Amino acid sequence: MLFLNLKHTFNTIHMKYYIIAGEASGDLHGSNLMKALYEEDPQADIRFWGGDLMQKAGGTLVKHYRELAFMGFVEVIFNLKTILNNIKICKKDILEFQPNVLIFIDYPGFNMRIAKWAKALNYKTHYYISPQIWAWKENRIKAIKQDVDKMFVILPFEKSFYEDKHHFPVDFVGHPLIDAIQNQPAFDEVSFRKEHQLGEKPIIAVLPGSRKQEITKMLSVMLSVVDDFQDYEFVIAGAPSQDYEFYQQFIKNKNIAFVSNKTYDLLRSSTAALVTSGTATLETALFKVPEVVCYKGSAISYQIAKRIITLKYISLVNLIMDQEVVTELIQSDCNTKRIKEELQKLLEPNYREKLLKNYDILEQKLGGVGASKKTAKLIVADLK
Repeated sequence: MLFLNLKHTFNTIHMKYYIIAGEASGDLHGSNLMKALYEEDPQADIRFWGGDLMQKAGGTLVKHYRELAFMGFVEVIFNLKTILNNIKICKKDILEFQPNVLIFIDYPGFNMRIAKWAKALNYKTHYYISPQIWAWKENRIKAIKQDVDKMFVILPFEKSFYEDKHHFPVDFVGHPLIDAIQNQPAFDEVSFRKEHQLGEKPIIAVLPGSRKQEITKMLSVMLSVVDDFQDYEFVIAGAPSQDYEFYQQFIKNKNIAFVSNKTYDLLRSSTAALVTSGTATLETALFKVPEVVCYKGSAISYQIAKRIITLKYISLVNLIMDQEVVTELIQSDCNTKRIKEELQKLLEPNYREKLLKNYDILEQKLGGVGASKKTAKLIVADLK
């Protein structure tokens, strides 16, 4: 009887969830987590830092990730005042909201600071999508052990990294991208092409990232091969956080089109893709689109990163597979000649077939559907 009363009490109390996501991928995974939380706890009161997708899912937006996204060592230093002010705003907002749990989604530079502060005030701290401490800043494990109550990891190798190497128990929930892709509505390529005034040529998708500085670094070099592939139409995937006017400066060829905030539909229509490193490399693979991974950072940021990051690969596809499945063109290798060579390979049937077989193995390794639901269940269960 007591158990039933406790259960009834939980159902009548409005649990408060405070979620912090600082970039486009966090917004996507945050939105699917929010939908799952509302299924588990229909009375949930959610306040969040995120973007348009999380806003559509419900809850109250505090700050859009557009105002938060700074990348690279030099860029962070230049924007330190803004970052520190955002941390101050966040702490104040948490104190006013008094959540039952804080849920951090990736974005470690910001989130780990809030976690440290929140843990000292006895807030419950849950982390969904681990900071990539296996790539660099492994010493962050001390802070994670101290400041994070529960960690939900999405990459298969992260469980052994945390549990075997660092004796910190975590839950492997599978990768939320599989859910995000499975949840896509029915798709009609003919309508998509018509809506965005795309021709009948096969499409090469160009995914230059979501932040102004990475787009500026990457887009010109990615588009420098357009004249070598006259039988294809190059289509830029515009990020929701950027306006078309910003991209216009890079579109200097009639064989280049632009589609805003429709990356998944674009990938479903594409024959091949040029992709800036990040979550997009994995999204492209899960849509079974052969890709070349391209990355150029500012010279100083790259030199610093090279000395700190010990990974063999920069793309999630290769890291998960622990072999070079997709070609990575990094820094000086990211040039017109090399992009042209690798893109030509992607259009060869035998090369494509081998790559697509590897993509199937990759998907199996990621643990199937249900990451958002599993995570929401674990979070809600922990509050009971």
